Amino acid sequence: MTRKLTRRHVLAASAAASAGAFITPVRGAPPEAQKITPALIEAAKKEGKLSWYTSVDLALAEKVANAFEAKYPGVKVKVERSGAERNYQRIGQEYQNKIYNCDVVNSSDAAHFIVWKRANMLAPFVPEEVAQFFPAAHRDPDGMFASWRITLCPIAYNTKLVKAEEAPKSYADLVDPKWMGKIVKAHPGYSGTIMTATQQLSRDLGWAWFEKLAKLKVMQVQSATEPPKKLAQGERALMADGGEYVVEELKTRGEPVEIVYPAEGTPLIAGPSGIMARAPNPSASRLFHAWSMTREAQQLNIDVGALRSAHAQAKDRPDMKKFADIKTLREEPGVVADQADALKARYLKIFKV
Repeated sequence: MTRKLTRRHVLAASAAASAGAFITPVRGAPPEAQKITPALIEAAKKEGKLSWYTSVDLALAEKVANAFEAKYPGVKVKVERSGAERNYQRIGQEYQNKIYNCDVVNSSDAAHFIVWKRANMLAPFVPEEVAQFFPAAHRDPDGMFASWRITLCPIAYNTKLVKAEEAPKSYADLVDPKWMGKIVKAHPGYSGTIMTATQQLSRDLGWAWFEKLAKLKVMQVQSATEPPKKLAQGERALMADGGEYVVEELKTRGEPVEIVYPAEGTPLIAGPSGIMARAPNPSASRLFHAWSMTREAQQLNIDVGALRSAHAQAKDRPDMKKFADIKTLREEPGVVADQADALKARYLKIFKV
């Protein structure tokens, strides 16, 4: 190849080469949509288990796993929760060593799925409800993955430390020097949500905005789930980024946190799921993946986890701002896939972390 590959391409490609023969992605037409049938359920029960790698908050991941196990007794879900970037690295390392532990993978960085697809590391499978109710923008045309969740990455503040009228209304407000030492944010080297948000913000606001933010002695944490928790604990008055769903869940529990959807637009992060081509439990994988995309499971994500959904029949949670009413930034997973190393390098240079 004549063009230079990023670390993501090298890692995934080498993993594919060492793993042997993979299922080749369909080109031109996706596989036929599949229903959840008695035969699939029985095959899944014979396998009895599956391993789910996810970057969603652990508490929600366990609720999802418990709901599936209650729906299909005899099939256990082993939740492997970590930051999206860490899961990505782990899968690459496992495949390089011909270790195939992951059955179904969910990431908050859609770019991961582009890389895995290029490396033939995903199995084609289209759940019936994905074909029926998911818009084209949220399902792979070759049937390799679909958006299991949609996450927003807003600003938020602690209502005991910041008055509503004084809270920033925009990203421009957030870099006011008066917030010196009062902001927490997560890291794109750990979190897929933050990686995607970093790409969108650097594109729309420019790196100069990050340089202003870095001068404010920001508390740097890892996962996108952490800034809301630091906020609720009063360790910082504001969060520059983090998972909307975590803030909403904390708010539901009575914590003093409030969301701000910035005037410039809020980063939108699709969180796809797919089945690994070398899934050790292929039937259980297909059952779990198909169920996770049903209206029932997607509504669970919304009602219990405060996530957003691409499913056309899913309903907004009444205590949350309507998804359609929120101005969002444009997502470009292909750009993230190709520029991840450069984005992280620029971020590290600015924040020195």
